[in-house]
Amino acid sequence: MITRPLDLAARLRPPPRNFDALFLVNGALLVLFFFLFGSRFVLAPGLGVNFKLPEMAGAVDGAARATVVISVPSSNMVLVEDGMLNYAQLRDWLKKRASAEKGLALLVRANRSVPLEDVGAISAMAAQAGFTGGVQLAMEAAPGGAREP
Repeated sequence: MITRPLDLAARLRPPPRNFDALFLVNGALLVLFFFLFGSRFVLAPGLGVNFKLPEMAGAVDGAARATVVISVPSSNMVLVEDGMLNYAQLRDWLKKRASAEKGLALLVRANRSVPLEDVGAISAMAAQAGFTGGVQLAMEAAPGGAREP
C-alpha cells in the first residue's frame, strides 16, 4: 500500500483488443523507399563497387603505415574524411591537415582509371602542404606474387 498510494494502475484503461498495424505500414513504406529512391551509397557509403587499385608485384612487401588516407575514384574527385573534394579544395585541405600535425604520411588510393599525371599532381600538392612523412600510392599484390626485376 505504501508503494502505490494513488493506485494509478487501476485507473488505466485496458489495452485495445484490435492489433494496431500502423508500424507494419511504416516498415513497408521504409522498404519501398529504399528500393525506389535508394542507391548503392544509402546503406554503405564510400567507394563504388567498381573501384580497383592498380596491381604490382611485391606491393604488399613494400607496404608502410600512413597517417592520412585519401581515395581518388576518378579525375578531379577526391574522397577524404570530410567528404568529396576537387583538386582546388584538396590543396587547402592538405595544408590545413599538415599544419595540425607534423610528420604526416599520405596514402593515395587511386583507381586504375586515374591518370598518373593526377597522382603526380596530388603528390606535389602534399609535398607543398608539408607532408614530411612522404606520399605513398596504394597497390594490390599482382596475381601469382612473382616479383618483377
